[in-house]
Amino acid sequence: MTHKTLGYGIIGAGYFGAELARIIHALPTAHVAAVCSPEDAPALAAEVGCDVVGSVAELVARDDVDVVVIASPNDVHLEPALLAARHGKHVFCEKPVALSYADADAMVTACAEAGVVFMAGHVMHFMDGVRRTAELIAAGGIGDVLLARAARTGWVDEEHESPGTPSWKRQRARSGGHLFHHIHELDVVQLLLGPAERVVMAGGNVAHQGTAADEDDLLLATLEHGPGRFSHLEWGSAYRRPEHYVELFGTRGTVRIDFQEVGVEVRTPDGVTRFPLHRSDAEDAERRVEYAASRSGGGVDYGNPAMRPPGWLIGIMEREVAYLHALLRGEREPDPLLAGLTDGHAARASIATAEALTRSLAEDRKVSVSEVPDAAPPARED
Repeated sequence: MTHKTLGYGIIGAGYFGAELARIIHALPTAHVAAVCSPEDAPALAAEVGCDVVGSVAELVARDDVDVVVIASPNDVHLEPALLAARHGKHVFCEKPVALSYADADAMVTACAEAGVVFMAGHVMHFMDGVRRTAELIAAGGIGDVLLARAARTGWVDEEHESPGTPSWKRQRARSGGHLFHHIHELDVVQLLLGPAERVVMAGGNVAHQGTAADEDDLLLATLEHGPGRFSHLEWGSAYRRPEHYVELFGTRGTVRIDFQEVGVEVRTPDGVTRFPLHRSDAEDAERRVEYAASRSGGGVDYGNPAMRPPGWLIGIMEREVAYLHALLRGEREPDPLLAGLTDGHAARASIATAEALTRSLAEDRKVSVSEVPDAAPPARED
């Protein structure tokens, strides 16, 4: 760890990569040294005053890069992470960190063996409402948690897509589909209930067959987290009435984290308590308006590289970057509630469960998550 100014290299200059670069650029003890991206790199480089490089290998080899930020499409995270570790660079990788457990484990292991930090970009950990919920549950505020329910659903019309090839985010081979690209809810449920042990999933592409996008548009997953703890999660773009929430049921109360109506509500025999999801009521209101205006339901919208993220999202990204930067500079100790982001637990657990769910759908059976590290995921037949 060091107190020096840290140099960052950005891989991917799209919606998230560009905003991460802006946030880093604004830190007084950080600078963006270089960006590598097949598109948008020159504009971002001009904005933050950094170099454009033509390859990942060139970026990670630079002496002025201490931290590599991987914000490229989901299917191309492995090589940059391994190269960064080989060159002794810390790694921040956007979610999902990989599309297979083998890749996720290889990335985490390479960084650990190189003595550098690997941080998974599970940004929901930095939402005030999620953190307060985790603290409440840890303190027994709703008793023993028995069940979590989560949904991230909406509707996408074919005409929403650009002519020709759809966004990589709607191509299952590149994004992993809703299950992987929208892995946040799975990550939060496992944060609050512990890792899943056995899983089953049903669904498929039921409302958009014959369109250019091939992602599964309806997924129904049930998870067993251990004795007496269960969860049910839904994802997809086949829902005409959108929903976006995580709800927890305990022996003495409930918590609803609502991403659409935006806010957190706790109900116990003592009464009803409400608090913001984000840093303020104003940020919650901004998100509420954004979701109400969305054609497809805000939970299944994808960021446009030509636009900046909304203020509520920038806020949690700023906290995420500030946390990593302070850790790397030795200015703070790891936060116990955030430790899973930098010890490999969140990265491995979310991908292992997602892969087990994928296997369950392909093989039409209940799958133990412990099976996943021992075998490659099955090929999906369409």
